[in-house]
Formats: sequence, C-alpha cells, structure tokens
Amino acid sequence: MSSLDIARSIAFSGLSATQVQISIASANISNADTKGYTEKTANQSSSVTAGVGTGVTITGISSSVDKLLLKSLVGADSDLGAADTNNNYLTELQQLYGSTSSGDSSTTGTSLANTLAAFESALSSLASTPSSASLQSNAVSALNAVTTQLQQTSSGIQKLRADADQDIASSVSDINSDLQQISDLNKQIKQEAAAGQPTADLEDQRNSALQDLASQMNVSYFTNSSGDLQIYSGSGQALVDSTAHPLSYTPTSNVTASTTYVAGSATSGFSGITVNGVDITSQITSGKVSALIALRDQTLPAAQSQLDELAQQLAASVNAVSNQGTSMPPPASLTGTTTVSNATPLSATGTVRIAVADKSGNLVSYQDLNLASYTTVGALATAINGISGVSASVDANGHLTISATGSGNGIAINQMTSSVGSSGEGFSDYFGLNDLITGTGASNIAVRSDILSGTATLPTSTLDASSTLSVGSSVLSAGSATVVNALSSALTGSTNFAMAGGLGATTGSFTDYAAAIIANVASKATQASSTYTAKQTAQSTYASSLSSQSGVNIDQESANLSALQNKYAAASQIITAINAMFSALMTAMTAA
Repeated sequence: MSSLDIARSIAFSGLSATQVQISIASANISNADTKGYTEKTANQSSSVTAGVGTGVTITGISSSVDKLLLKSLVGADSDLGAADTNNNYLTELQQLYGSTSSGDSSTTGTSLANTLAAFESALSSLASTPSSASLQSNAVSALNAVTTQLQQTSSGIQKLRADADQDIASSVSDINSDLQQISDLNKQIKQEAAAGQPTADLEDQRNSALQDLASQMNVSYFTNSSGDLQIYSGSGQALVDSTAHPLSYTPTSNVTASTTYVAGSATSGFSGITVNGVDITSQITSGKVSALIALRDQTLPAAQSQLDELAQQLAASVNAVSNQGTSMPPPASLTGTTTVSNATPLSATGTVRIAVADKSGNLVSYQDLNLASYTTVGALATAINGISGVSASVDANGHLTISATGSGNGIAINQMTSSVGSSGEGFSDYFGLNDLITGTGASNIAVRSDILSGTATLPTSTLDASSTLSVGSSVLSAGSATVVNALSSALTGSTNFAMAGGLGATTGSFTDYAAAIIANVASKATQASSTYTAKQTAQSTYASSLSSQSGVNIDQESANLSALQNKYAAASQIITAINAMFSALMTAMTAA
C-alpha cells in the first residue's frame, strides 16, 4: 500500500509538472512574434521525503537573457534612433532646395541654381533692348523668383527647426512614459517575487520599455540587489531609482533664424531639457532626442547661414550696380535703406550729382556736391535740401529721403566720383537710395516693392555725367545696356563668399555658390542615409543575436510540446494503472 501511494504521488506530480510545461510551451509558441518576448522555461526539481523520491515539482518559471547582448542592443537602439531621425530630416531638407535637373528633357530643374540661371538669361535678353518694358518686366519677375525661393527655403528650414523642437517635446513625453512604466514594473516585479509568483513576463516588458527609452536617448542602467532596474542619464542624473524622475521640456511657440538654445539662459529662445531642475540637454548624446537637438541647433542653422551668405552677397552685388542707375521716368522720391541719423558722422570724398528731371527725362535743376565738405549726414541733408526743387531729410525710420518738390518731377542721381564709408561705396549705394533688392538675409530678401508692383521701373537708365548740364535738355537715357551688362557681370563674375555653415570661403559666380550649397546638403543627406543603413544593420544584428539566444524557436518548442504531450499521456496511463491496482487490492481485501 505504501509503495502504491508513493507511485501514485510520483505520477500525479509528473502530471502536474507536465501540465505547467505544456502551458508554458504553448505560451512560447503563441508569443513567438510578440516584440520583446523571451522563451520561458519551467524550472523542475525532485521532491524527496525521508530520503525517498516522491516526485517532481516546478520551482519557478524563468527566461535567460544575455545581459551583455542586451546592453549592446540598447546601445544600438540609441544609435539607430539618432540615425533614423537625422536621415528623415535631411531628406526633407534636401527636398527644400529643389532639383538641379528634371526628368523631362524639355524642362529645367527647380533648384536655386536653376532659378539664378533663369535670371541671368532674362538679363541677357534685356541687354539687347534695355528700354523694353516687357523685357524689364521679365527680368524683375525672374529676380523675384530668386528672392521668393530664398525666402521659401529659409522658411522651410525654420519650419524644420520648429518641427524638431515639437518632436523633442513629443519624445520627452514618450521618455516620461517609459520611465514611469519601468518604475511601475520594478514595483510589480518585487511584489510578485515576494509572493513566489513568476516575474519573467514582467521582466520582458521592462526590457522592452528600456529599449524604447534608449531609442529616444542614451542611458546607463543596472539591476540592483533588490531587483530594481535603475536608469541614469549620460552623466549620472537619476531617471529611475526608487521612483521615476520625469523630464521637463517646453517647446517654443515661434521659431525664427535668431531663435537659439543657450545652456543655463533663462531668456533663451529654446528651453533646456531638465530633470529635477537640472539641465541635462548636453548629456543627451545619442538617440532620437540627440539628433533633434543637433538638427535644430547645428545642422539646420548651418544651412540657414549658407542661404544668408548667398542672399546677402546677392543683394550687395545687385544693389551696387542698381545704384549706378536710375529709373525712367525718375521717381518722385527716393528713400534709402541704410539706418542713419542727422548726427551720424559722414566720412566721404568725391563728387555726387543730384538732379531733378521731368517725366521725359529733361533737366529741371541739378547740383554737384563735394562730399568732403560735410561731416555729418544732417549737414549733407541740409546741402541737398538747398538744391532747387529738392527736399531732403532723415525720416522717422532713420533713412535718408530725397524728394522732388515740383509736381510731375523726379529725382535722379549719378554717383560720379563719390566714395562714402570705410568700404568706399558710391553715394547712392551707401545710403541704399536705388537698391533693387531689400532685406538683411534669406528670410526677408525681396525685390523693392515699387519696382515689383510696376510703379517704378528697373534703374537701368543713367544721369548724364557731362561736366555741365543745360536746363530743359534730355539728361536721362531711355535705358542703358551698361547697367544691365554690369548686373549680368555681377551675377556671372567672381564674387567672394565667406565661410558659412561648414562651407569654406570661396570665389565664384552665384550659380556656382548655389550649386555648392545644394551639393553640400545632398552630401549630408547621402551620408545620413548611409549611416542609417549601417546603424539599422547593427541593431538588427544584435536583435537577431538576442532573439537566437533568448527568443522562441517554434520548431524546437513544437517538438517539446509533442514530447510533453506524450509524457502527459504516459503519466495518465500510469495513474490509471495504479488506480486499477488499488481497486484490485481493495477487492482482494474485501473478499478475504
């Protein structure tokens, strides 16, 4: 009887253990494709009573995860998060610049280089007939296409910076969710372990949250003696210890080229990423957030500075030429773009000619001024104001304004031998009286509004430079090929471009520089794509290695399940046999 009891106990324990193992094998197969799931194993040990084996028991359910492989995968997740973000943004940046060629051989590309080339072509056509209203209009439209594209590209860059700023805020929210989940799982795992319950599934969830966190930002971590997974920033700021420490970040409502992040500055345009009041922005060196910070504060501003260099040099070169000419008919008033005051010191030499002419270009009055005679802008304005039929002053915006007082008359200027300021600019160029382009950079560069609207013509005419002029005589040319050719030469000739946004200082035409900008962005986009591919391969390799080590092998689990089912059936048959023996024994005892 005792032997049968022991045999039945052994059989039942085997049956019970096999049931657990079958359940685990089934769960392994069902969750084989579940992200982060690892193969579970029922730990089995023998039961011994009074030195006699009485069966088997399941002591726990566990999974085996290689900690070194997991750490490598976590690092690869951070690298891939950064590479993916960089690749996506630089692809968008490259698209902003348009294409340098078209798939249709009958059309040209849409890049800045192509748009500048179209303006050069319009000037070439205008040079043959400088007085043509339609050709002048074509040239203005072509220049407007250039300035508009510069504005739109600049706006697109700032939108990408704003997107990056918003994405940082979104990532911080995701990071905080991961930190809280890890903290909550730490508590659950300790509670389940204390109650003797399996924790492997909870540990899988915690590892998945860790990997998701790592894809957002680089972290260091370890599991302490009580089983808590503790998370730290790059320089050791606690993110999860006994509790979660959420990150704080406030996105900026309006992003412009001047919006920057300055560590520790309360007035900075961009917020710092803080934990418990400590700015950890500089500690984030990998992951999605790291890439977003670098894009927002370095890569995209570099692209903006290249555009600004192009825009500023274009405005300076074109305006230097347009200030050599005048519109025909002459405008009733000219307002400069340089900010001055009456008290601004004037360092100037040479002679400038200022004339009043009627709509037909006939002289009403004029005077040649020796600029060396005036030490301030106010003194110069007073002298100009003394010319018959002319009114001059510094307006409320700090710009020199020269107007004709007679109805139907206009102002014309010939810079003659004038040299003003440290750069020795001509009189009109220094004050910006006949600027064709306005603005201080790519964000606000534009064709002068009255010329764009057609209320004023291109300043391609010139004021007669003869030693003396006669009232009533024609002193304005209908249109000068000299000015148009000078504009064309300014575009196609050699211009000195300063170092900007990673592009070295260079000398060349505007289309050359525009092409260099486009090539620079294309190179960065190509590099970002290659880096993404490499990081994706590395991450996939580590993920596959970890899966091979701790993931579910369906074929093996299916074989195990089949064997366990056979084992279960065998245990059932043993129990059946033992029960039959018990019945026979009871019958024999009853008969006796």
